[in-house]
Amino acid sequence: MKMLGRGSVAFAALAVGVGAALAMSGAEAIKERRALMKDNGEATKPVIAMLKGAPFDLATVQKALATYENAAAKMPGLFPSDSQAGDTHALAAVWTDTADFDARFKKLGADSAAASGAIVDAATFKANIMGVLKNCQGCHETYRAKES
Repeated sequence: MKMLGRGSVAFAALAVGVGAALAMSGAEAIKERRALMKDNGEATKPVIAMLKGAPFDLATVQKALATYENAAAKMPGLFPSDSQAGDTHALAAVWTDTADFDARFKKLGADSAAASGAIVDAATFKANIMGVLKNCQGCHETYRAKES
């Protein structure tokens, strides 16, 4: 019996993971992206509190930035065409302007990573965090239906 090398095993694992992601139903994708957005929202609450005067906490900021990076990496793959309907606030523009939509997540990830390296204290927090949060606001304004 021929043994597979590490590279072959890694490739096989990656192929299975990609296949599983492609097989995700629209309802599953909606559930996953809602969970990621909920995580983003929960991570943002203490960040906003710090902007409003709560004591600066580097660990909390770093955790929030890691949460944003995680979501930015996963979200573009969570909008299959069969997830346009159902329990979602995503606007049709997500599927008609995919290049811009995906680029916004890439920018969120890059900006979060850059801020993670730059933020070391309250002053650098205030200087860097709004650039990250503006990514969220801009995407929501363009690609998310307003709640009534």
